[in-house]
Amino acid sequence: MTHTAPLIDPFARAISYLRVSVTDRCDFRCVYCMAENMTFLPKADLLSLEELDRVCSAFVRMGVEKLRITGGEPLVRKGIMTFFRAMQRHLNSGALKELTLTTNGSQLGKYASELAECGVRRINVSLDTLDPQKFADITRWGRLPQVLEGIAAAKAAGLRVKINAVALRGFNEAEQFSLTEWCARHDHDLTWIEVMPMGDLGNEDRLDQYWSLKDLRARYAERFTLTDLAERSGGPARYVRIEETGQKIGFITPLTHNFCESCNRVRLTCTGELYMCLGQEDMADLRAPLRAEASDTALEQAIRNAIARKPKGHDFDYSRSGVVGQMTRHMSHTGG
Repeated sequence: MTHTAPLIDPFARAISYLRVSVTDRCDFRCVYCMAENMTFLPKADLLSLEELDRVCSAFVRMGVEKLRITGGEPLVRKGIMTFFRAMQRHLNSGALKELTLTTNGSQLGKYASELAECGVRRINVSLDTLDPQKFADITRWGRLPQVLEGIAAAKAAGLRVKINAVALRGFNEAEQFSLTEWCARHDHDLTWIEVMPMGDLGNEDRLDQYWSLKDLRARYAERFTLTDLAERSGGPARYVRIEETGQKIGFITPLTHNFCESCNRVRLTCTGELYMCLGQEDMADLRAPLRAEASDTALEQAIRNAIARKPKGHDFDYSRSGVVGQMTRHMSHTGG
């Protein structure tokens, strides 16, 4: 593969991490991510698997070393393993350092072994509760046993599993330690995420759901000895080690801690919209140049033009009276 000049944004940050939503569809309807009766995109609007290959390969040529596949639920996209197998060539060449995905776990029983064969080494699984009824309530359509079986299948296939739990006041506060102990028992890392002001606030009141990770961390500190870790995984999480168990706990705090200064990532939607910042509405259309010509010249120029507009940071904020910087699009639109 011929490498071109790397992608550097206006604040001298090298863009080395691309998150790609391969579908807006999901087999769950998590309350903080989607409306219950979602209207999904017409299939013609979605990038084909071949187009996804072209655009991801262009980013890899321009210095992207980490590719995270998201959705919706990425594993419900028809033929998605064809795309994973195609991306494996970039791992084999050494151009791509990591190919990974974020999943709700429902399809892992079916695909875990094949993902491992494609060079996926670790995955993130979204899991907010271990209570079957609460799980059904928050996912609306999900079944906890199916997800737990999928996680077990992933571990059996040799995949490293990180659990992502959204911190929700009044929902999973009481499970902080039981979820932590379950992760320790099964040797899974755990990252807590603050709920973000995205989507239809009329349906679910984000202000009422908001549970500051500052409070969550303080609870850990009352029970355990915490050591701050300098390591970063290429994402926004800050990590601590619980000395008593040795496990690693991550905190993603877009609201109580602004992590933008080291942002190295951009997000591509399943329709070819490139979002330079999760917390800004500005985006670039890559589908038009992708479909305009067989060569990637216009596509690469469109990518460079977009990176030149990447902002310094986002505007998310919660205040006592309301939400500032709220995004109208659902989280499923940009894949988290």
